[in-house]
Formats: sequence, structure tokens, C-alpha cells
Amino acid sequence: MKRVYVNEQWCLACHLCEYYCAFANQDETDMSTALKGVPIRPNIRVEQLGDVCFAVNCRHCDEPLCVKGCLTGALSVRDGVISIDRDKCVGCCTCVVSCPYGAVTPTEDGVVQKCELCVNTRDGEPLCVKGCPNAAIVWESVVR
Repeated sequence: MKRVYVNEQWCLACHLCEYYCAFANQDETDMSTALKGVPIRPNIRVEQLGDVCFAVNCRHCDEPLCVKGCLTGALSVRDGVISIDRDKCVGCCTCVVSCPYGAVTPTEDGVVQKCELCVNTRDGEPLCVKGCPNAAIVWESVVR
């Protein structure tokens, strides 16, 4: 199983990972066409504390509290990836409160969103990793 990791010492706070993430969830093939004039809602976000910049994203926990807290079964784990069934989500936000990393967020349409490692949108590594200009975001195997 591979996961997305962030090397904080290399993060430039350029926010490109956010744009690539938002683009990964579009049906377009051109980023400028897909995102021009559209408010982006990425599943990863860059934050800064003092001089340290870092990305907040789903860690796809071994024992995910968000999945345990989901009242409707909208969150599930398959092959180590935590996914959302948008049809089952009622927007109660129990998973938002349950996530210790702040990686699950509500949307305007009443359902929640989180990183799903681009499994439903693109093949290969997640676009946030591919688009990071400084290799601060990496796609690495998990040792268990």
C-alpha cells in the first residue's frame, strides 16, 4: 500500500498541490479550462505555522476513526484506501469531528470530501505528488 507523505522542510507553500488535487476531481483534460473562474475545493490543503509549511491530507489510517464514526456507512476502507459513497453521506459531519488530522471537510452540497488518493480519477500516483515542484509531497510504500 502506498500513501502520500509531506516533507515539510521542502514545502514552499506554493499551493500547487491544491490546484492539482482540484483538477484531479474534474472531468476536463486541461487544468486551465477546468479551474478557470471556478472556486477550488481540494482534498489537500497547505497550512503554515511560523516558518513551517505543510500539507493537510488524509492519512488513510489503519484504524480510521472517521469510518468508525460514520453513521450511515458512507465511509469505507478498501485496499487501505478510505473512500466516500456520496449517495450514502447525509452530511452529519461526524467524520469531520472524528478525524484527528482535519482531513475530512464538509462541502456546500451537504456531503463531505477527503483525499481518496486519486483512485477514481487518474491512474498512477496522485496528481498532488506529480505536480509538486519541489518534491515535498511524495508517494511512498507503507511499512507495516
